[in-house]
Amino acid sequence: MFETRSGKMLDGLKVVDMTGVVFGPLATQIFADYGAEVVKVEGPGGDVLRHVMKPKEKPGMAAVFMALNRGKQSIMLDLRNPDDAEVMRGLLAEADVFIHNVRMEGMKRLGFDYEAVQSLNPGLIYVHCAGFGSAGRYAPLQAYDDIIQAASGTATLLPRVDGNPQPRFLPSLIADKVGGLSAVYATMAALIDRMRNGAGQFVEVPMFETFSKFMLQEHLNGHYYDPPNGPAGYQRQLDPDRQPCPTADGYITFLPNRMPQWQPIFEVLGDADYLIRHNLETDLEIRAAQPEIYKHVRTLTPAQTSDHWVTELRAVGVPCMAVRDLEDMVDDPHLADVGFFMTRTHPTEGDVRDIGEPCKFSDWTPTEPSPAPQLDEHGSAIRARLSKKDRS
Repeated sequence: MFETRSGKMLDGLKVVDMTGVVFGPLATQIFADYGAEVVKVEGPGGDVLRHVMKPKEKPGMAAVFMALNRGKQSIMLDLRNPDDAEVMRGLLAEADVFIHNVRMEGMKRLGFDYEAVQSLNPGLIYVHCAGFGSAGRYAPLQAYDDIIQAASGTATLLPRVDGNPQPRFLPSLIADKVGGLSAVYATMAALIDRMRNGAGQFVEVPMFETFSKFMLQEHLNGHYYDPPNGPAGYQRQLDPDRQPCPTADGYITFLPNRMPQWQPIFEVLGDADYLIRHNLETDLEIRAAQPEIYKHVRTLTPAQTSDHWVTELRAVGVPCMAVRDLEDMVDDPHLADVGFFMTRTHPTEGDVRDIGEPCKFSDWTPTEPSPAPQLDEHGSAIRARLSKKDRS
């Protein structure tokens, strides 16, 4: 589609990454994908995510770890060791960004809180991936994805849909990933600000607040007004009948983006006079009756296969997709067209299926990232480079 230049869009940007699990590593992987030099600092034993694996996988290189840490260098440092702490100071002195998810009390004890690091490098962007904002009463608490889903009200969404009162988690590390994406845009904003005024700064990215904002954008709903004029929860998303519809061989989902699309839908489904029979003539009447409409639609869709309905509904301009099982995503033809998956050979783990950078640019094509590193794979080279720099 475009004639683009290859190379590293963020060439020259140096990131020191002292994060683990998902929140921080997702953020730094995005920087690495765009060409930043990312040095992953791991304590003895390494990032705990290295060891979350199936028994057949090799120790230290779990699939989720590899997916979140490609393109990075790894050095193992015990910051309680004076020599290792000195190596860390050398890394920070030349870095543009330092990002970590260690509690600030611990960083202060180690001598790597913001004030100490700023004295080494005044232009540094110091990013703290926190569980909770430091100004609030939850600040000292530990935070993980389950904890944030519970604290943010997210675990009560599925009960509002299906009537089962048991709170449940969304089956994704969604709070961690939203926090990671928030860390990327906050860090980039700070870097742009530094380009304008030359100063570094401290950036706090709290997972609880970033995820609460993400979820409440639509679910604050009636509580957006003060006093509230209705309940919390975006009803369209909470309608128990607005779910994938069964077909003869699976499920489909479709979403009329305009009320007039309902008439051709019923024509395709073989019940062309449904709206007339129920005196549904205006947008407001159709919108109010949507729970009943969805219930009726679900009685019609089992008559044909998913492919049949998808073909017919798309022909009348209705957005529609068959429901695909997670296991089948690697064979999605559109993802193949856009080069979403990339098969690479890892030097120690064999062939792996990586996910490329989805965003496309008219003037840049990403270079192939280096594979996820073994623990301390680059430690000797980094130490030697810093030592040589000190002598020069």
